[in-house]
Amino acid sequence: MLQRMSGVFIGALFGTVFVIANAHDPLNPTVGVALRVLAVLTFAGLLALALRAGRRGGAAVGGPQASSQESWYGGKFGFVVAAEVVLMIGGNLALRGAGAPAETAVAWIALIVGLHFLALTAVWKRRSIAVPGTALTALGVIGLGMAATSAVAWVPFVSGVLSGVALLGGSAYAVTHAYRATVRP
Repeated sequence: MLQRMSGVFIGALFGTVFVIANAHDPLNPTVGVALRVLAVLTFAGLLALALRAGRRGGAAVGGPQASSQESWYGGKFGFVVAAEVVLMIGGNLALRGAGAPAETAVAWIALIVGLHFLALTAVWKRRSIAVPGTALTALGVIGLGMAATSAVAWVPFVSGVLSGVALLGGSAYAVTHAYRATVRP
């Protein structure tokens, strides 16, 4: 079951990383530490719940209704991920070259990761990943807009921490849905 849930865990892991990397100034240091701890505990809790669901014979989550991993991680998936990497690197280089503030990097990453989820919605035919995809896309756009204002210091919180929360929330939804499927009669 864990192999079939790899997409969920990748999302949760990156959500945790988004929070850990971006829960800093201008946040109060205590709030930043609390957010980091909560993100790590959430990831650990999701892993534990997924393991428990797997032991109970739970349904697969996080991927399409596919008969094999090959169709899930096939050519279209590879194309989406390759485009994501090119856009992330190229966009960040372009932003840096244009003199954009350093904070735009996390906003750009959130935007591209969100768009990657939206593209995977079509590839995997799983509407549920459109929710975090839309959230990350919006948080990336908002962060890019904020970068041109006096609120630039808050871009890591808006585009980073809140994107992490969206990814962890989407992963929590998927894992709890799988767990509930194991306890229903």
